Amino acid sequence: MKRIHLHLLSDSTGETLEMIAKAALAQFENAEVVRHFWPMVRSRQHLERIVPELTANPGLVLFTLVNAETRAALREHCRQMSLPAVDALDEVTAALEVQLGQEAQGRPGRQHKMDEAYFKRVEAIQFTIAHDDGVGWDNWEEADIVLAGVSRSSKTPTSIYLANRGFRVANIPLVIESPPPPVLFELKNPLVVGLTTAPERLVQIRRNRLLTLNERAETSYVEKDRVSEEVKFARRMFADNNWPVIDVTRRSIEETAAAIIGLYNERQARTKPDEKPI
Repeated sequence: MKRIHLHLLSDSTGETLEMIAKAALAQFENAEVVRHFWPMVRSRQHLERIVPELTANPGLVLFTLVNAETRAALREHCRQMSLPAVDALDEVTAALEVQLGQEAQGRPGRQHKMDEAYFKRVEAIQFTIAHDDGVGWDNWEEADIVLAGVSRSSKTPTSIYLANRGFRVANIPLVIESPPPPVLFELKNPLVVGLTTAPERLVQIRRNRLLTLNERAETSYVEKDRVSEEVKFARRMFADNNWPVIDVTRRSIEETAAAIIGLYNERQARTKPDEKPI
């Protein structure tokens, strides 16, 4: 197994750079990667404090630095140390400049500016937290998306991820003994999506959950036949109400959210053809 050092330098939060690195690394197996994360690098002075770390742990340098002076200084340091340095957004930005016929602004953190979209995202997160696990059903009509599914079917983490994308999300657990409020079946504005998973996988997740809570492992909550009945109950409800269903058994939170956003955009395109999808 080869071991490398990966240095990630960003003049903003580094979120974009981390996502790029994560996506690229997913294509490689049997590799040990030691990550060094350097966010908010916005001056030569800050960069100079990082250089000794690059010297002590030589490896690949990935960066998103829009300031030309800082970027040039980093390239020069890497050249002197014979380190490969890759601008993660350089080619994309250059291509956009050609297509748009204008130069990039070169301002750090522009994707995180406090504009209307930023405050919409904050409001969406607040709404989603306030409507987790079946709470606040009396104003679910204000949601963009409502997720329904049995316990531990990834409703909450998926809701939070979607909220960070600007969607107001509510979610409700489906329990055989406790039918959901009637309002769930009368919603007009939100897209209601059913989340399901394989019973075997659900049992495993629930067992792990009980272990983390130091609770008794043998209950109906993790009994295979009982769990299978719960999943069937939920699937019947999804089918009876013609709700789209996503199987999260082998999906990451990001993949599940992407599928939901796709469904949302398709619905928006059908109902509001003059508006562009998100």
